[in-house]
Amino acid sequence: MKMTTLLLLITTILTALIGGLFYAYSCSVVLGLGKLSDTEYLKAMQHINREILNPVFFMSFMGTAILLPVSAFVFRGQPAFIFILLAALAYLIGVFGVTVARNVPMNNMLNQFDIPGSTVEAIKQMRENFERRWNFLNNIRTVFSIISIALVVCACIWNKEV
Repeated sequence: MKMTTLLLLITTILTALIGGLFYAYSCSVVLGLGKLSDTEYLKAMQHINREILNPVFFMSFMGTAILLPVSAFVFRGQPAFIFILLAALAYLIGVFGVTVARNVPMNNMLNQFDIPGSTVEAIKQMRENFERRWNFLNNIRTVFSIISIALVVCACIWNKEV
């Protein structure tokens, strides 16, 4: 197996892992969290947002953001190139970009919110301002992750070595 093929396989696996995270969140976690009271919901999201900042998450999230463009560069001039390039663009804009520009600031805002020191009305307002918008953005990340996965799998199919 060529090193370029190994690179493409690792890139595909990381893309699928991060896509699976967003997909699982969209079709299960947010549904379960939605059943919680306002206070429980905000506390749960604070804990989740803190715990996801770990090496395993960063390896797949940042690894995909690095390996997709690297793979596109390595495969330039080959049939798989266009698929990898489109996968990289979809990921960098619709997953990485949305996360950094939108979800992270919302997570930081929620992290600073003092639940025990807030009124019931302030807690309700925070949830209303956070939940629907955050879930919408996560769905965007999910869709773009799926697009990235499909494109990188197409690259694997068009790569003669895989």
